[in-house]
Amino acid sequence: MVRVNVNNDVNVRIAGHAALREALGVDNSVRFMQQFWYRSGDYTKEKYEKPEPSREEVIARIMANRAQKAG
Repeated sequence: MVRVNVNNDVNVRIAGHAALREALGVDNSVRFMQQFWYRSGDYTKEKYEKPEPSREEVIARIMANRAQKAG
């Protein structure tokens, strides 16, 4: 087994996908990953249960996120 030294999430995903492809092949690695993408529920119904945020709420969230990253 070869260990890969990765220092960020992007490199972890790249190395992980490469390891899956090598171990399982392309088709089976896709089948494996699809097991974790499955969602249950009714998206069409559920998306209307939460009100859409107002423009002001979206802007406030963006500004708060930027402030958090800056400081």
